[in-house]
Amino acid sequence: MPGFELLYQAAALCLTYPGDEFSARLPLLREAAPQLREFADHAAVTAPRELAAHYLQVFESAEGHSLYLSRWRGISPARFQELYSSHGLELTGEELPDFLPAVLEFTARTGNTILLTEHRAGLERLRSGLADSGTPYASVVEAVYATLPPAESQAAPGRG
Repeated sequence: MPGFELLYQAAALCLTYPGDEFSARLPLLREAAPQLREFADHAAVTAPRELAAHYLQVFESAEGHSLYLSRWRGISPARFQELYSSHGLELTGEELPDFLPAVLEFTARTGNTILLTEHRAGLERLRSGLADSGTPYASVVEAVYATLPPAESQAAPGRG
């Protein structure tokens, strides 16, 4: 999906734990990805500790809002790593390869949307669950979900 690279990179930032540097990146994020302004505006007026606590409540609690895509479809995280490697990318850090922000960064770097389209149903369930809970994170997942082709077009997902 050409043209969505900035959105995917910005969404990855929004869906990662909001550490110390997050607030400093908000103005750039807001300008680079207008689709994420609702979330960026919320984050800009929310105290960093409150934003971090909300992130943990939404994604680390038992509510089922998992950012790990293999949870939604039962595919091994090794599948994600294999695809990253085939594009010459290596995952660094503590997160597993099926972590949605890692998938979004992969998609932004390669233009290959296969992991997002393969997990379309899981993204929809995540988006719906976040919307039902009233969290601003729903608008981030909604913006990503809106870039995916209709389900009937999934026969040839992404470039790769």
